[in-house]
Amino acid sequence: MKKKRYFGRAAMFVISAVFAFLFLMPTVLTITNSFMEQSEINANYGMIFSNITGDRGYISDKVTLKFIPDKVSLSQYITAIIKSPDYLLKFWNSVILVVPIVLLQVGTAALASYGFTRWRGKFRSFMFFFYVILMLMPYQVTLVPNYLVSEWLGILNTKWSIIFPGMFAPFSVFLLTKSMRRIPSSLIEAAKLDGAGEWQIFTRVCLPQCKGALYSIAMLVFIDYWNMVEQPIILLPDPAQQPLSVYLSQINSGEVGIAFAVATIYMIPTLLLFLQGEEYLVEGIAHQGSVKG
Repeated sequence: MKKKRYFGRAAMFVISAVFAFLFLMPTVLTITNSFMEQSEINANYGMIFSNITGDRGYISDKVTLKFIPDKVSLSQYITAIIKSPDYLLKFWNSVILVVPIVLLQVGTAALASYGFTRWRGKFRSFMFFFYVILMLMPYQVTLVPNYLVSEWLGILNTKWSIIFPGMFAPFSVFLLTKSMRRIPSSLIEAAKLDGAGEWQIFTRVCLPQCKGALYSIAMLVFIDYWNMVEQPIILLPDPAQQPLSVYLSQINSGEVGIAFAVATIYMIPTLLLFLQGEEYLVEGIAHQGSVKG
């Protein structure tokens, strides 16, 4: 039995290692290739991008996936950061768009979730079901209504056309409501007996108890809007206001090396956020399975 158990664990370890390698390989390739010179990138991946440019002078018989550059070069980063300030401008466009969305959406979701948790009216279940239906609707479906409303409000082609719809996304309300319903009612009753009002219960009892859920929701919202493409293309036609994610989706083959460097820079905020709050993320998602009504 012990041999079978050890064999099963070894097999699971090998399978997990293979899947982890396949999952991490694109990220590792992006980082290592960002330190290659453009000529080496062309020699390795020329076949992939030849159909775009029509230039077949550097095409080899096969595509080579190289993890270690022949010569480490910072030329791509120098071009992206110093010689071409447009990339940094688009990076800050992403920051200016995403950070307010995360803060406002989490704040709005916290207030709405507290209302769903404390409100005992008959209309509550219907409203929460309506929120779930909105959450299941893909955002591509709401792009046209958002466009029409933004045009009517006169905020089309401004950052508010992205921030306002992001403030009221139902996904955060759904997850945070489930987390708040897990708070024991006895804890809230004890706070009320001590003379706490609704605002004190919300800020001093409910929010501290949902710290893990709040952080995990903030991370998920940040990742979602940090990688958005369709919304800026439709609601921000002006390229000067579009985030870096739009540029990465429209990269041409002549700037592949720069794209590797910019993509590496673009991953840094997400990786730092994940490493900082991994514990809260796992805790917040794991606790969504049990709901206390």
